[in-house]
Amino acid sequence: MVVVNFEDVKIEAFIRLKNQPHYHLTILVLPPEFYQQNNVVTIARKLLGKVLVTCKQGEVTAGRIIETEAYSYKERGCHAYNNKQTQRNEVMFARGGVAYVYLCYGIHNLFNVVTNKSGRAEAVLIRALEPVDGVEIMMHRMNTSKAVRITSGPGKLTRALGIDRSLNGASLTHSEITILHENAINSKNIEATTRIGIDYAGTDALLPWRFYLKDNEWVSKW
Repeated sequence: MVVVNFEDVKIEAFIRLKNQPHYHLTILVLPPEFYQQNNVVTIARKLLGKVLVTCKQGEVTAGRIIETEAYSYKERGCHAYNNKQTQRNEVMFARGGVAYVYLCYGIHNLFNVVTNKSGRAEAVLIRALEPVDGVEIMMHRMNTSKAVRITSGPGKLTRALGIDRSLNGASLTHSEITILHENAINSKNIEATTRIGIDYAGTDALLPWRFYLKDNEWVSKW
């Protein structure tokens, strides 16, 4: 894997991003301390509005995070429930600030942000993005001539941004993938509800740990 200096990449990306008036970015990569906070639910909310960027073979793509889900070893919806470590989920036990990418249904790569301290398995699933930069590249990867809803789901956004299992465990500050700071979203614009597709989690499935921006057309549908 090519290690990218995001001090350079962010300049290249923001040459284009700064020309989009509805985004007011501060050109700052989120530091490790952001991910190492001890409340995964808080981090899931705070990630809304931040910008996920990838640089694959020199191609920069970016999307504004508009939907997330929190997962913790304390509840049954999590791959690492009860701190059970397996070959599949071992990245979740790393110190916060790395990518956890796993294969869902043998088809879709799903991208998660690992949080908390080492040994406390928690992560935030990125469920949907609003495209910001590199839309034509995304469309090519999705084999479509239209940009409609190309990042409106966790499996779609990984394909559009070129995220696959090769990025599992990658640093979110020193690799091909990173998340950039953006001003906090007003809480009145955030909807909190139950997570999707975890009926097996019993009463934990009722936790309101899914967050999304109200009235945003890129929110996932299920």
